[in-house]
Amino acid sequence: AMDSIYLFSIDLEDVRFQIKDGRRYRERVPDNTRRYLEWLRAKNFKCTFFAAGDVAEAYPSLLQEILEEGHEIGCHTSRHIPLDRQTREEFKKDLEANIAALRKAGAQDIRGFRAPIYSLTAATAWAYGVLKDFGFAYSSSVLPAKNPFYGWPEFGPRPKNVDGVWEIPITVARFGPLVIPPAGGVYFRVLPKFQVLREVKKFVGSGRPLVGYCHPYDIDTEQERFMHPDINDSRFYNFLMYFNRKNVFRRLDAVMGKGFTILPYWEYVKTLGT
Repeated sequence: AMDSIYLFSIDLEDVRFQIKDGRRYRERVPDNTRRYLEWLRAKNFKCTFFAAGDVAEAYPSLLQEILEEGHEIGCHTSRHIPLDRQTREEFKKDLEANIAALRKAGAQDIRGFRAPIYSLTAATAWAYGVLKDFGFAYSSSVLPAKNPFYGWPEFGPRPKNVDGVWEIPITVARFGPLVIPPAGGVYFRVLPKFQVLREVKKFVGSGRPLVGYCHPYDIDTEQERFMHPDINDSRFYNFLMYFNRKNVFRRLDAVMGKGFTILPYWEYVKTLGT
C-alpha cells in the first residue's frame, strides 16, 4: 500500500575528494554502491541516488549501472560544498556543473536536489529560487531541528512547497534532549536499534513518508581511518563516522520488516500535486 513509504536514498559522494591528498586512500565508492544496488535488487525496490558531480566524473559507469537498474539520479552539488559557503552565483555555476556531469554519465530527467550536509536553512532559502530556475521539482535538503551543523527548526516536519519547489525534510525524532534523524546516516547506525525501530513504527500507515539516507561509507567496514570532512575536526564525531557500519543492512532489513515500500523521491513528489 502507498501508506507506508520509506524515502530511502543514497548520497553518492566520495569523501576522499573532500580532504587533502584524499586520493592516496583506497577507492571504495563503487564497491559499496554496488552492495546497496544488490540489496535494493533483492528487495525489488527503486530509490533515489543524489550524486555529486565529482563522483559522476570519476565513476561514469557506476552511474550507468544505477540508471540501468531503474533508480532515480538527483543532484548533490558538484563538489559537496555546503550552501552557506556559496553565493547565489557560485551555487548556479555549481549546479550547472553538477547537472552537466550527471548528463554526461547518462542521467536524463534530473528533478531532485539534496544540499550537502542538509545545509539548506532559513539563511540559504534563496536556493529554492535557483532550483526553480533550473527546473527542479523537489529538494530534500532540510533538517527541521536544531543541529550542531545545519538545521532549520521552524520548517516543520512535513513536505511543503517553497517558491515552486517541493521540500521533503529529513524525518527527525526526539531522543532525550536531541532531535535527530532516526532513519538516516550516522544516527541510524549510532542510536540503539530498538529506539530507531520505535520511531520508524510511528510512520507505518501514517500517510507521512519516513525520510532517510545513507552514504557509500555507512556500510564500509574496510575503509581506512582518516578525519572526515565537515565535522570540524571533532574526534568524537569521527569515531561515530566509523561506528556500527557492519549492521546497516541488518537495520535496513528490520525497518523494511515493518512493511515499508521504498520509492524514488520523484514517484512520491508526483502524488503531492502542485
